[in-house]
Amino acid sequence: MPSDTSSSLAPLRFPAFRLIWTATLVSNLGSLIQGVGAAWKMAELTPSESMVALVQASTTLPIMVLAIAAGAIADNFDRRKVMLAAQVFMCIVSTLLALASWMDWLGPWQLLTFTFMLGLGSAMHLPSWQASMRDLVPREDLPSAVTLNSMSFNLMRSVGPALGGILVAAAGSSAAFALNAVSYLAVIYALFRWSGPADKPTLPAEHLGSAIFAGLRYVALSPNLLRIITRGLVFGSAAVAVMALLPVVTRDRLAGDATAFGLLLGGFGVGALGGAFLSPHLRRIAGIEAIVAGAFAAFALGSVLLGLAPSALLAMPGLLLTGAAWVLALSLFNVSTQLATPRWVVGRALAIYQTATFGGMALGSWLWGAIAEGYGTATALYIAAGVLLAGAALGQVWRMPDFSDVNLDPANRFNEPAVQLDLRGRSGPLMIMIDYDIAPHNTNAFLSLMAARRVIRLRDGARQWALMRDLENPDIWVESYHVPTWTDYIRHNQRRTQSDALNRDQLLALHRGPGEPHVHRMIERETVPPHDDMPLIERPKIL
Repeated sequence: MPSDTSSSLAPLRFPAFRLIWTATLVSNLGSLIQGVGAAWKMAELTPSESMVALVQASTTLPIMVLAIAAGAIADNFDRRKVMLAAQVFMCIVSTLLALASWMDWLGPWQLLTFTFMLGLGSAMHLPSWQASMRDLVPREDLPSAVTLNSMSFNLMRSVGPALGGILVAAAGSSAAFALNAVSYLAVIYALFRWSGPADKPTLPAEHLGSAIFAGLRYVALSPNLLRIITRGLVFGSAAVAVMALLPVVTRDRLAGDATAFGLLLGGFGVGALGGAFLSPHLRRIAGIEAIVAGAFAAFALGSVLLGLAPSALLAMPGLLLTGAAWVLALSLFNVSTQLATPRWVVGRALAIYQTATFGGMALGSWLWGAIAEGYGTATALYIAAGVLLAGAALGQVWRMPDFSDVNLDPANRFNEPAVQLDLRGRSGPLMIMIDYDIAPHNTNAFLSLMAARRVIRLRDGARQWALMRDLENPDIWVESYHVPTWTDYIRHNQRRTQSDALNRDQLLALHRGPGEPHVHRMIERETVPPHDDMPLIERPKIL
């Protein structure tokens, strides 16, 4: 990660990133103004705290439902085209929402339907946009690019809600929805200008189901990713209490109007902007786990301050604190996920992380709304603070990993072998066997490397991995695994990273045979019907 604060703005030197980042500023402003309009419109349509909280849930729930499929799409198709389609869809939905509001056709459930559809568009856009960071900037600038994205959103959050409150108070929610529809045009223009990644895929796209399974398998076999996702789930489900209940707190406890609500959201945004600027300094002096645990604790304190505040002015310190903690935690979760994941699966890993985090937010929005309706908003905020403190303590068991020394760039060592059979991409299934000659005194080291090799193989798509030892020549070990097709075999080997290649280099150093270990690539042929794969045994006659 960058060690000096000047590198925080380094990604802006790349024209494509600068163009899309600037357009995102405009889009974020529109989205935040739309959020103010939707939340306040619901507060006008119904007195129910649960329905008001569901506005936040309706935006985040689609990310939980659709994100994994969207991540698979981001990893297998042109991300630029996926983002364009999502932006056009959201522009159309926002236009229809503005018209429905202006015609006075909106009820509580109609409003939730529109916000849910906007959430669907965001769910499709986010994995492709976040995975595109590695197409727009080099790896060393990735943490700064993610921080700048957070800064983009929170820069607008510091002014957008206040402007949204003023706009809603002056012209109504319809104007906020219309402005949001126009804001999508900036990103659409920027994506048309960007030519997309330079490296084009050489293999056909995976089937959606297989791609989703491959992403789930990779995450399930990656303990570090599981730690990040778990912490994100806990943080999202508890921290969302502030955003979900703020309209009710403003209306009932602080006796504020739409302008006051926008100003309070602006305070949250100012705090988040401060957290984005503070992040490089903190990374220089503290580890990731210390920063994340501190963000959990700071958000808990801010939630308590908001629950105790008798006025909007006294509520502002709590919102500044929660805003800073919000961006510190979520940006580190995002960066850690990207740095822990190779490029071929980064969209799916980010989508799974977002599914957990935003799913926690959707569930938390409903839960805190129900608790607030039964026991009061202050009680809900205090309970959420307790959950956040437990999340900070969880770091003593599931610490955030540090990925500064792990290189997950493609190894680019694989060359497609020449074969004598006329194979097609769909030819298969295939069995691969690799022979190793290992000296007896290196057996333990070899087995340790093979344990890591098994995880690498399975994460990259191998099936039925096994390690066998020759009974007649115990120095010979055979690694075997299966892949469904020839295309899957090539894809499996192209997924190898620089970090994975170190494992192979260490295995080669233990191999004693002439040259590299011999690889057998064999295609399976069925010669016996599956229902008759045992030799016939004549049954004895019963006299």
